[in-house]
Amino acid sequence: MTDVTAQSREWPASIRHLKVFDSVAQLHGVQRASEECHVSQPAVTQAIAKLEDQIGVALLQRCARGTYLNEFGQIFHRRTQRFFAQLEEALVELGVSGSPVPLSRIASRISRSQLLCLICVVETGSMLQSAQSLRVSQASLQRSARDLERTLQRPLFTQTASGIVATPAAAEFARRVKLAQREIELGIDEVETAQGNTGGEIVIGTMRVAGSVMLASVVNEFATSYPTANIRIVTGTPKEMLRSLRCGDVDAVIGLLKDPGATDLVQEPLGETPYAVVARHGHPLVQRKSVTLEDLSNYEWVIGSAEGGRRARFDSMFSNHRKPIVRIEASSLPTIRVLLAQSDRLTLLTSYELMCEEDTLTSVPYFGPIEPVPTFGLTMRENWLPTQRQASFIELIEKRIVRSLMPTPEPQRNGANRFTRPVPQVLATR
Repeated sequence: MTDVTAQSREWPASIRHLKVFDSVAQLHGVQRASEECHVSQPAVTQAIAKLEDQIGVALLQRCARGTYLNEFGQIFHRRTQRFFAQLEEALVELGVSGSPVPLSRIASRISRSQLLCLICVVETGSMLQSAQSLRVSQASLQRSARDLERTLQRPLFTQTASGIVATPAAAEFARRVKLAQREIELGIDEVETAQGNTGGEIVIGTMRVAGSVMLASVVNEFATSYPTANIRIVTGTPKEMLRSLRCGDVDAVIGLLKDPGATDLVQEPLGETPYAVVARHGHPLVQRKSVTLEDLSNYEWVIGSAEGGRRARFDSMFSNHRKPIVRIEASSLPTIRVLLAQSDRLTLLTSYELMCEEDTLTSVPYFGPIEPVPTFGLTMRENWLPTQRQASFIELIEKRIVRSLMPTPEPQRNGANRFTRPVPQVLATR
């Protein structure tokens, strides 16, 4: 078996090396950094050399007056400071005391392998599953777990009938650690961008149906501007996407806005997109001038899962009326399209979703409206600092999607309507 430390390559950099780099950057000297970090000067020099070798560029410039950050060092140091700030905040939240040992020193004592162990146990659900996932012995994994508990002086794991698992407090600590880790990954990305590399990766989460349809319309344009960048689109339920966002697994989420009271998230509305009752072209109800709930109840429906917004609106529509037959739950727009196109089934789609499917599907003249009207937009972490590439992608979403569907705006005056003619129902004004 390979020792768990061999798996630490999944982490972007050694925490000890990052701490040494941070000290040199702030104190402008190897000697002063060695004193603060309680290591020898050769150890400081070696740590910096390993970090620079890993990143692939020099971060410091040395002169007679001391050691200072160069252009790339300034970029990376900002992310390093954010990494340690978030790691220390996570320690405080965990209940780790900063006395008599400062939190910064406690943070520097944590190893990559220890945090990798914790994160893997949280994600797989047990120590046994983590050992199998990392291809290490369970004994070596348990040693890393015990070392981390001794360093933090906090219980992080507990024995259950299904094996050793992480405590709820440890799971939250692991989530915050992953966010801190993401800062170093973004720092490396920014350094590479400063060197002229336009590659890298953007990870965008989309909520099923609405988000994926809208996001697809901007990917091609972005790929033209950044021909070597990789774009990874992750699709899931609102609950799954917000969990991935909070863990740092995705950079931002596009779709119908959820969880408006969350203090750790920032939501940017892009517009309203009302729901409509939808059927295939040629459906018996489409030719009518008006349709009642009784008419809608006579047809089978395709509706999303119980936790989705469209299911809640469906239930609300028929709360005081006979409910239609619902035998199929589906959240994939291509699947919904086929199910409706080949039958007389009905469903609910937002106005933007329907616009993208107008060759196959059309709205039923239901008396409506179907309330509450959902808001489409972006959800991001409250303290997120996007890279230039990420910021460009977000800006493209804001400009191309919203403005391409709306009339040309006039300059806004005293909060008045920005538009010279009525706003179409697809995405109301931001």
